[in-house]
Amino acid sequence: MARRRPRSSAVAIGAAVALTALLALYVVLVAARATALVRTGEPVAIALGVALWVLPVVAIWFLAREWALAIDVQRMADTLAEADELPVDDLPRSPGGRVDRGAARAAFDDVRERCEAEPDDWRSWYHLAFAYDAAGDRRRARESLRHARTLYRR
Repeated sequence: MARRRPRSSAVAIGAAVALTALLALYVVLVAARATALVRTGEPVAIALGVALWVLPVVAIWFLAREWALAIDVQRMADTLAEADELPVDDLPRSPGGRVDRGAARAAFDDVRERCEAEPDDWRSWYHLAFAYDAAGDRRRARESLRHARTLYRR
């Protein structure tokens, strides 16, 4: 069975922009409905309108936060690429494309030890994030990327 080629970064960026545009359209439509409810003058409608206005504000905050992280992660990746230090995904996979968990755990332990030895190095946290991702722990992967970004910005 042939392995699928990874999507190019241009396609991934295009998809992210398209999804952001759809979310922006949704936010605008919700904000318009919220404003219409507030303008009715009815107490219940005003309360609903104000409650609906919270959703666009929260969505915009999360969207800005995620785009800022993505931009910084790309900058870190560019820096690592220039130094030929990007993490390499060479873990064995099943025919369906899933990473072998045993191999991921073994690779993770090596990366974690490096991170513990160099806790103030953003590069070790960046690599730890990708080790978490390979091990299937997306939440810790994002936390590690956020910590790497904090160290990177210093």
